Amino acid sequence: MERYSSSKGFIAVLIIMAGVVAAASAGNFYDDMDISFGNERAKILNGGQDLSPSLDQYSGSDFRSKNEYLFGRFDMQLKLVPGNSAGTVTTFYLSSLGGGHDEIDFEFLGNSTGNPYTIHTNVYAHWKGDKEQQFQPWFDPTAAFHTYTIIWNSQRIIFLIDNIPIRVFNNYETSSVPYPMSQPMRVYASLWDADDWATQGGRVKTDWTKAPFTASYRKFNANANMVGPNHKSITSENNNQAWSTQGLDAAGRNRIRWVQSKYMIYNYCNDIARFPGGLPTECKRSKFR
Repeated sequence: MERYSSSKGFIAVLIIMAGVVAAASAGNFYDDMDISFGNERAKILNGGQDLSPSLDQYSGSDFRSKNEYLFGRFDMQLKLVPGNSAGTVTTFYLSSLGGGHDEIDFEFLGNSTGNPYTIHTNVYAHWKGDKEQQFQPWFDPTAAFHTYTIIWNSQRIIFLIDNIPIRVFNNYETSSVPYPMSQPMRVYASLWDADDWATQGGRVKTDWTKAPFTASYRKFNANANMVGPNHKSITSENNNQAWSTQGLDAAGRNRIRWVQSKYMIYNYCNDIARFPGGLPTECKRSKFR
């Protein structure tokens, strides 16, 4: 765990600068979530305060929000699968339904015991993705709960961990870059097997003798614009919330530069071999607007 402990002093400063982390009131999973698949593998516990998906050799499990949202701030506390989690993928993401869907992903790719998780982020718009950025955590994500946040507004998407920004994806629709702008999305939480690609490119497989694998979620909060039938807003007052125009201030830009310089392990915008015809348009623009 030396990697996690080496940055404790700097992280303490960042957390103080960031202020209160995810202090918004948490919802109740009985009220907020439905089980999508997994049956008894998907559990809501402690009177609706905790959510626990599990994975065995027969199936994973998945929850999705009862409500759909068009823009907002979404917070979830997670504690990931401990020990040998190779081949497993734990998720917290937003997704629309139907063809040409939009999606905003936090995916946590497991690893063999003693090796760090990979935090995988991606953005899809009209079914066009291929915008991956990956990070290794500067903390042990299995030892305690950490808060993962997606801010989605009409200008940008911001990914944060414990209120520290790790990625910004800006809206460049005026330059013909697809952006998730008009399709409402639900919130998803799941645990599933992807040992064909998740750990070291699929070289390390899931050890089913360790099953069932279990992750823990709590304190979900959606400070967001909820929509009803025909995509009509039913919480229009939330359009005035801070998330609706939120970007990065100078301190935020310093934090994201620190994370990306020390802990980013893949950025599609640097993958010249993948894009022989030239990097995507958004890669040539300002990163942290």
